[in-house]
Amino acid sequence: MENDVMKTGTTTVGIIAKDCIVLAADKRSTAGNFIADRKVDKIIQVNDFMALTTAGLVSDIQLVVKIIKAELALKEVRTAKQSKVKEAANLAAGLVYSNIRKLSMIPGVIHFLFAGYDNSGIHLYDIYPDGAITEIEEFVSSGSGSPMAYGVFESLYKKNLTQDQAVELALKAINSAIRRDSASGEGIDVVIVDGKGVRKILSKELKFAE
Repeated sequence: MENDVMKTGTTTVGIIAKDCIVLAADKRSTAGNFIADRKVDKIIQVNDFMALTTAGLVSDIQLVVKIIKAELALKEVRTAKQSKVKEAANLAAGLVYSNIRKLSMIPGVIHFLFAGYDNSGIHLYDIYPDGAITEIEEFVSSGSGSPMAYGVFESLYKKNLTQDQAVELALKAINSAIRRDSASGEGIDVVIVDGKGVRKILSKELKFAE
């Protein structure tokens, strides 16, 4: 039962490049073997300089993301300062930790890849469904298609990728997952996080023969 609960039908990736972080995700939402939605945006902007990718139970994702956004906005108003990426990621990890441990008939499983920029540079965190948090130095993937994505990364990733090279690598990783993982598909979104902020640079629908 535990293994079934921990599986999430999606593929999201995060890549550390020379001057930015590249986030990418597929666009398919599934309910078991049923394709529930073909145009889901799984990369969510948290504030001007932070974004996260989502995998897991949609209702829990929506609630936790709303709380993260509200808490960060409230802190900025109170302190007149932008939150550090590490602070924001730890807030998200705490919420995920509390969510998975609440009493419920439906386990609230969430997996975030959290990227951001502050005055210390770019940062990427893996926030696992149990609330554990790890800072990533190279690349990371979440969801059922992640084994295929990791295979691409292990073969092609190298240090100090340019933005264009990192985007190309992200596309290859998501494409590999889409071709082999039935829970991933329909399209790809790509977002850049750097000193200029968060911006979507690609949103593409994919058509493959069945």
